[in-house]
Amino acid sequence: MNARDAQVAQQVINSDAESVEQVIVSLGLTAPRVTPARIEEVVAHETYIVPPGSGTLTLCILTLQNGFTVTGESACASPENFNEELGRKIARRDNL
Repeated sequence: MNARDAQVAQQVINSDAESVEQVIVSLGLTAPRVTPARIEEVVAHETYIVPPGSGTLTLCILTLQNGFTVTGESACASPENFNEELGRKIARRDNL
């Protein structure tokens, strides 16, 4: 990896999804790809799972119109901090 690629990689690692998209476009990487916006457009169903006994884990499974699935997760460090609704929102966001 050359110095420019390493710098871009670090920029992507430190970025949110919107910033990552801006980096991709700025590099001219505009061939067809799956984007967060496109995933949002084709979500057919959302499933949330809080595994019994985990106390801290929430899984989000998005089923797309073509049957493909995308997963996201959230977990808190302490069961005392677990909030199912917050866990769902974070896991849903983690899908994108």
